[in-house]
Amino acid sequence: MIERRPFDRLGGGDHGWLNTRHHFSFADYRDPQRMGWGALRVWNDDEIAPQTGFPPHPHADMEIITYVREGAITHQDSLGNKGRTKAGDVQVMSAGTGIRHSEYNLETEPTAIFQLWIVPTSRDGAPSWGTRPFPQADRAGRLVALASGDQEDAEALPIRTDARVLGARLKPGETLEYALQPGRHAYLVPASGALTVNDIRIDEGDGVAIRDERVLRLAALADTELVLVDSA
Repeated sequence: MIERRPFDRLGGGDHGWLNTRHHFSFADYRDPQRMGWGALRVWNDDEIAPQTGFPPHPHADMEIITYVREGAITHQDSLGNKGRTKAGDVQVMSAGTGIRHSEYNLETEPTAIFQLWIVPTSRDGAPSWGTRPFPQADRAGRLVALASGDQEDAEALPIRTDARVLGARLKPGETLEYALQPGRHAYLVPASGALTVNDIRIDEGDGVAIRDERVLRLAALADTELVLVDSA
């Protein structure tokens, strides 16, 4: 089963300082048919204007992964953490028993991010935050684990859930395959470019929800940057 979700049919809208699209129900966007995909609960495609952002607000019992596409995001939280995550890099916040944080674009240009929320497999853990660089060259022609609950993904940022967040960069004509185990849910979005997923065309910003497919065959139609979530 492969369901393409075109970018222009996603929820969300332009709020001036924030131009956002929601792949699943979020904020004022409600669709009972799109409440999540497996453990993946939120996938927001956000463009944040310079010198604006999300003021301090709370979270609990959620794994929140931010993939920075353009610009940079500056994080600060109630644990005393502060850091700047730039384009191509990833940050993870495990909200656990509770945390307050802010996310601002302190740059002179717009910042574009994917923000993903994944339901944890256990609750009441201690909150935490971390960030790390993922050089684009390391993702050339292959999928790299960016955040993962699988201990075998030793280079990935750890998350407290049965899920993997992977990224890849493909040149036109490049292909790769990903085995999807029975019962798993996959969700893929190209941050740029276009590709086919098992011969179905997916353009920049589109989402594709996948299950009951043994192998995903990804073929780039242009220079393509993609993010894939594989979850229970």
